[in-house]
Amino acid sequence: MQTTASSLRATTFEDFSTTLPGRIVLGLAATVAVALAAHVSIPLWFTPVPLIMTPLAVLGVGLAFGPVGGFMVMMAYLAEGAMGLPVFSPGGLGGVAQMCGPTGGYLMSYPLVAAIAGGLTRALPIPRFLAALIGCTAAVAVLFALGATWLAHIVPALSAKAVWIEAVAPFLPGEAVKVLAASGIYSTLQRARRA
Repeated sequence: MQTTASSLRATTFEDFSTTLPGRIVLGLAATVAVALAAHVSIPLWFTPVPLIMTPLAVLGVGLAFGPVGGFMVMMAYLAEGAMGLPVFSPGGLGGVAQMCGPTGGYLMSYPLVAAIAGGLTRALPIPRFLAALIGCTAAVAVLFALGATWLAHIVPALSAKAVWIEAVAPFLPGEAVKVLAASGIYSTLQRARRA
């Protein structure tokens, strides 16, 4: 009897998640999760880029929703931020000003980051953890490339070394942990779903 109830709940959720209203509700819930992660932010004195949990949430969105769904969810997140909703890191100006500021390259890369993480992970015919590890690593490389390029564009006086120090180097250890966490959570959930 208990197995029937749990399988009924799983079937009901899967049915809900395949409908258009269900996908919209889940997508909006994902933007809330990303916004909450953005508020876990630690400013650093030597760079306008804070330590932040948002990349972990963006990778999670890509892994959960796939390339197209992840891209669309992150576009909705950016639209919420552009409208002035408090979804970005509290250290910035908010709204479009934050999207055009020093961290704008990171923000604008989020749809692409989610799409890469979700797309590569699904495309690679290898164990889920390794596929997610490769997909998330590639996605984070794009995140840093676009974030650093944008910062160099906004502050043209910065040398390449200064951009590396302000936009990439201090964040690498934390991003490695986030990639491992996202890959582990994804592969664990996939195994549980198949069981």
